[in-house]
Amino acid sequence: MVEELVVAGAAVVCAAAVYTMAAARVVKQYERGVVFRLGRLTSSVRGPGLTMILPGVDRIRKVNMQIVTMPVPAQDGITRDNVTVRVDAVIYFKVVDPAEAVVQVEDYRFAVSQMAQTSLRSIIGKSDLDDLLSNREQLNQGLELMIDSPAVGWGVQIDRVEIKDVSLPETMKRSMARQAEADRERRARVINADAELQASRKLAEAAQQMEDTPAALQLRLLQTVVAVAAEKNSTLVLPFPVELLRFLERATPSGGAEGGSAEGAVRRGGAAEGDAL
Repeated sequence: MVEELVVAGAAVVCAAAVYTMAAARVVKQYERGVVFRLGRLTSSVRGPGLTMILPGVDRIRKVNMQIVTMPVPAQDGITRDNVTVRVDAVIYFKVVDPAEAVVQVEDYRFAVSQMAQTSLRSIIGKSDLDDLLSNREQLNQGLELMIDSPAVGWGVQIDRVEIKDVSLPETMKRSMARQAEADRERRARVINADAELQASRKLAEAAQQMEDTPAALQLRLLQTVVAVAAEKNSTLVLPFPVELLRFLERATPSGGAEGGSAEGAVRRGGAAEGDAL
């Protein structure tokens, strides 16, 4: 009798151990367990830790709650200004409602991927090339909104969408390079023209000042001669103007008679040259 009780107790213990092993499930910290009892979704979502189900009756499905990084394959499209481009992106999303993610859609990852590709093609067709190259923040927000609208019903939240790269045809790259080069050349010419304009205005002011003071012109001429003569590697032929003689006459203290004689000498020289001719 005692032996039968011991055997029965051992059988019960073994059966309990087998049942516990079959019923015990471990849900990780970043997961949630969705339990189906005879095909019907139970009301409670199992949290992380050890949880028990009814073997043969319940079926548990674990859902990852971490942020998923999913690359969007490169999509070929034509922009609004008729330029063929190839654009790829990356999408960040996470599950916020495990029950909805399991019940409402067969494979939420595949659904999000297909929606991202379709939305990316739509964004390409609605945007200009300049927007794709320089206004990506606004395009990222629009792309995120387009994907997030249907994903809300799947228990998925779109965290962020980023356009990674925009590939252009080689002909378009060369055209853009020529455009940038032409624009830089245009700006260089405008800068040179503005410099010439400012220089001409300064020269006009200097000419006006020299016209009011004739001696300044002579001094400027002498300064130019000194600057050229400093090189000592060239021969300088300098015409000697009569106005400089007159300036020197006026600057001489006894410039009365000597000035007259100098001027007369110049005149006599001119007359003698006329007679010689």
